[in-house]
Formats: sequence, C-alpha cells, structure tokens
Amino acid sequence: MSDPPRRTAAITAVGAYLPEDRLTNADLEAMVDTNDEWIRTRTGIRERRILRDPDKATAFMATEAARQCLERRGLAAEDVDLIIVGTVTPDMHFPASANLVQDALGATKAWGFDLSAACSGFLFALTTAARMVEAGSARNALVIGADTMSRIIDYTDRTTCVLFGDGAGAVLLEPNTEGLGVLDAVHYTDGSGADSLSQPAGGSLRPPTHETIDARLHYAQQDGRTVFKRAVVGMADAAAEIMERNGLTADDVRYLVPHQANLRIIDATARRMGLSEDKVMLNIERYGNTTAATLPLCLWDWESELKRGDNLVLAAFGGGFTWGATHLKWAYDGTGEGGTQNAEGAPE
Repeated sequence: MSDPPRRTAAITAVGAYLPEDRLTNADLEAMVDTNDEWIRTRTGIRERRILRDPDKATAFMATEAARQCLERRGLAAEDVDLIIVGTVTPDMHFPASANLVQDALGATKAWGFDLSAACSGFLFALTTAARMVEAGSARNALVIGADTMSRIIDYTDRTTCVLFGDGAGAVLLEPNTEGLGVLDAVHYTDGSGADSLSQPAGGSLRPPTHETIDARLHYAQQDGRTVFKRAVVGMADAAAEIMERNGLTADDVRYLVPHQANLRIIDATARRMGLSEDKVMLNIERYGNTTAATLPLCLWDWESELKRGDNLVLAAFGGGFTWGATHLKWAYDGTGEGGTQNAEGAPE
C-alpha cells in the first residue's frame, strides 16, 4: 500500500497595494545631502512609494492587498481561516494589525496574529502559515507582508531615508497534493546584531519619553557597513543551502525572489546561485526597500510570467538579525493580472 501524497501549502493567488505618492531621488536631494547618482549606484533605487494619509497605516495597506488577493481567487472573506501579517510597523503595539485586517475584510471566521522579523517577516510568516495548512489546522491562510516604513524613518538621516518605502503584498495559501507549493525552508536569527539595525525606543526597554523623542530614538537606525556585510553572506548562504538541500541547479531555478534591500546584495546572491540576470526578480528601482512587503510585491509584479511547476527560491535578510530562504514550486499559470513588465523584464 503506497503512502498518501504529501500535503503541502501552495500559493493560489497574489495581491498588492502601493500608495500613489512617489518620493523620488530628486525629492530627496532637496531634503538631505545626497544625490540621485549616489543613491542609484549604491542601492539601485530611483523612487519609493509613501503613504501620506495620516489616518491610514499598515493595516489599511495590508487589507487592500488581501482584498485583491481574495478577489482574484474568488474566495469570500468569511471563508478565510488564518491571517498572518509580517510587519515591524503595526498600527499599534496591540491589537495586532492582523486583527484590524480581519475586521476590515469581514473575515469573521478567521484568527490571526502579527509576526515581527523585520525584512524576513514575510518569509518567516509564509513558513509558519504553510505548516498550519499542511497540518490541516487551517484550510487556507492569508500571508501578508506590509510596512509603513516612512513613519519610522528620519528624513534628516541620509543613510536611512534613501532606502525605504511603503507597501503591502499578500498571498493565499491552500492545500496541495501534487508536489507544488512551499517545499522547504531554512531560517536563521542572530541577536548579536540587534544594535546594527533597530528602532531603539518605543518598546518596554525605552518607552516614549521627552528624552527618547528628543534623541530621535523612535526612528530606524542602522550601521550600514555591518548590515551590508552580514546581508551579503547571509542571503547568499541561505539561497545556496536551499538549492543544495533540494538538489536544485541553476538551470532548475526559474527565478530568485530576493529581498529588495540593495542591488549589490541581490547581485551577490544571484552569483552564488549561478543565476543570470534574467532569472532575478527586481523592483527595487521603483519601490525601494518595503521591508516585509518586498517578496510578495515581487511575486505580484511577476505573477503573469510564472508557470505551474516553476521553481522559485525566496531569500531575505533583516534587522536583528534574521535571514533565510524558501524553495517554492509555483502552483498555477500566471493570469496576467499582476504587475506589468517592460521589454527588459523589469516591471513598469
């Protein structure tokens, strides 16, 4: 008697939300001591999206991305079982942004929570949700990466303000028994890097005071050189490890889906994997680093190019430090409804 087929969790729909307002490199030139060439050559970023409306934040963007995702799948909100939001910029410490998304969607039968892992937030949330779907404890799951980084960025600090943008991306996970979906993942953390990229104040260690506000400790701060060195090694090592664990060669991989932090980090990861440029998803030029939203935004932008059975390697590195990689086998032929792409393969 043969064993029953393995139950996996496959992505069956994607959705996204990007604010309309753009913050270009030229805009930043008027704000801080920087210039377009410096930003582009060191990061690959030309512009980023900013959520200007003070009455809207992460939960709003996450809800809009999730709503689009459900509409594309034709699934009613009341049929959603689980909602996980990867974010470091929740609307408030509690309740979780996932609670706010659940209510705004009308997902009356869903439960959920936020997952904080910085730029690895979506990657970690995807594995967490996939395990629940595989185990049968959830029929389906909305996994959302969303961050309103503009609310914690110091726009007088040229080392950080050029990097980040706002946005949200969502995927729907459903059971699969055909060998498709999330097949393997490796994840790592190293708390010794906590001071290299963090938001120093606002938690229980340094609650808000006049002193912490005056010292600008509620903004994201980073040691750029340390983060860059660790990210180059961490993302590349994790991506290479996931390929080796699953017997994948460069020819087997359809796309690398990398965290969009820095073009040089992405290039280093692709070289380690032996991938050519046409096998790397890139949208950092238009969105900047949207933290937990970068990976699902890539999937949304390239959805029309993806085919059932495509091998994808997702890789990320985030503050704290957090990093990892996932082997995902795509479950459906792209609908053509995701982000559009130009002749060079870069989304427009």
